[in-house]
Amino acid sequence: MLRLLLHRALWALPVALGVVTITFFTARLFGGDPTELYAPPEATDELRAQIREKLGLGDPLLVQYLRYLGEIARFDFGISFTTNQPVGQDLTERLPATLELGLIGLGLGILIGVPLGVIAAVSRERVPDFLVRGITLAGMALPQFWIGLVLIWVFFVILGWLPGPVGRLPIGVPLPEPITGFLLVDLALLRDWEKWRLALLQLVLPAGTLAFAMLAPIARVTRSSMVEALQSDYIRTAVAMGFGRRAIWFRYALRNALLPVVTLVGVLAGYVFGGAVLLESIFGWPGLGQYALQAIESSDFAALQGFVIYAALLYVGTFLLVDMLYILIDPRMRT
Repeated sequence: MLRLLLHRALWALPVALGVVTITFFTARLFGGDPTELYAPPEATDELRAQIREKLGLGDPLLVQYLRYLGEIARFDFGISFTTNQPVGQDLTERLPATLELGLIGLGLGILIGVPLGVIAAVSRERVPDFLVRGITLAGMALPQFWIGLVLIWVFFVILGWLPGPVGRLPIGVPLPEPITGFLLVDLALLRDWEKWRLALLQLVLPAGTLAFAMLAPIARVTRSSMVEALQSDYIRTAVAMGFGRRAIWFRYALRNALLPVVTLVGVLAGYVFGGAVLLESIFGWPGLGQYALQAIESSDFAALQGFVIYAALLYVGTFLLVDMLYILIDPRMRT
């Protein structure tokens, strides 16, 4: 089994190299001239040439590519035009905020979506099934940013139960010195429970929006897989042998129905941990999605290229993890 896992991991390396290569050549050939971002409108040709030389754009394309691979290996994505900091540092600083929101939102989506899918499958064509299908249809049809705006309007503007979309802590409350980068964890380690409560309240609306958007496809795929599994011969055999309903549902049917669910969760995880751009922008969340949007708005070439490579490599790593989970869930995959 270990040999198979290592084999899958090695196959991910050329995929990652391909992603970096495509990103590099696409940016160089179709992305315009990066010197326009650094040169003022009244710059002379001599100044533009100096900027190109400083950026290394005067070298042959192959030399630029090899140098770029070396920079990527050192986690050097260049300097951001807007923050005037190394892009790698910007990504590292903003990654914990995206991971914290994504882990909570996706975790809630899985914890709620999978049981809802099972309930719908075992109650097929009855009231619980219709209710779950209605919820999932709404979650998949409504845009995520619209759901977020409605939740803000209801729970912040009208009812006043939850704080507004101003980031990880209310305005005027300073962030603590980062320990892990995960705000709830850091505040718990510092035993600052009042700030911990405020940070948790700030998470409710964005995490709830994300969870609702995640649970809809998860519940729908779980239901479809469970319906197919419950109609299989081995389930009819288990029923004939007198096994309990819960054992049949969760020990036999659900385990075989999990493979497409794991695939879907892998796709959703890549989207979430890559930074939900609109969601983070709506809630003022200082994560990777907001960073990418700012890079697009300001034409920040280095920041945008660094984010694209990060997101692409994240998807490669996510699907490698999905392959490994396949092997652990289904023994047939090991051969």
